[in-house]
Amino acid sequence: MAVKISPSVLTADFLELKENLKKLEAAGTDMLHLDVMDGIFVPNISFGLPVIKSIKKHTSLPLDVHLMIDRPHRYIKQFCEVSDWLGFHYEAGSDVAETLKEIRNNGCRSCLTIKPCTQPEEIFPFLPLCDMVLVMSVEPGFGGQKFMPEALGKLEALRAEAERQSLSLELEVDGGINAETAPLAVKAGASVLVAGNYIFSAEDMKKRAEEIKSL
Repeated sequence: MAVKISPSVLTADFLELKENLKKLEAAGTDMLHLDVMDGIFVPNISFGLPVIKSIKKHTSLPLDVHLMIDRPHRYIKQFCEVSDWLGFHYEAGSDVAETLKEIRNNGCRSCLTIKPCTQPEEIFPFLPLCDMVLVMSVEPGFGGQKFMPEALGKLEALRAEAERQSLSLELEVDGGINAETAPLAVKAGASVLVAGNYIFSAEDMKKRAEEIKSL
């Protein structure tokens, strides 16, 4: 499974986002990671549907939307209308199986996300309903945090279980991804790398994205 890169706009300068999206497209990135935060499930507020709709108008990149919100089942249909991949947290208070099914029924690829406190074995029963699983390698809610190495063991366990169940599953990792941690994550089984601050803080963002992609 080829490694994909999903740059996160959480740390981007939104006044320059349209121009930066073109640079990311030129760099061959595979999707765009959008963190939706409600200030309840995580202690921060980011953006919602209006911003995602605007972004969608100005990029050809598939949108990888990550809901960090309480009881996400309430908003699945609305977010599916603007997403290509739609993910929510296992810990967020929704019926996991039914929410994953609803995402697929609304034409999106489904993603289940786990926080650092959650063990991968807890979500093994739901893997057949997932197109992707996102392992958080930082505490969700803020960009620019350091990579938690315990995420590597979770990636290994999920990759092994996906193979045991004969599933073609994307494994995404989000938090602290850079030139040092990206190869470790890929070796552990990750196939999608979310990189935010490392790309958007670079003087040459296109070159930085290409470097991560080449790893």
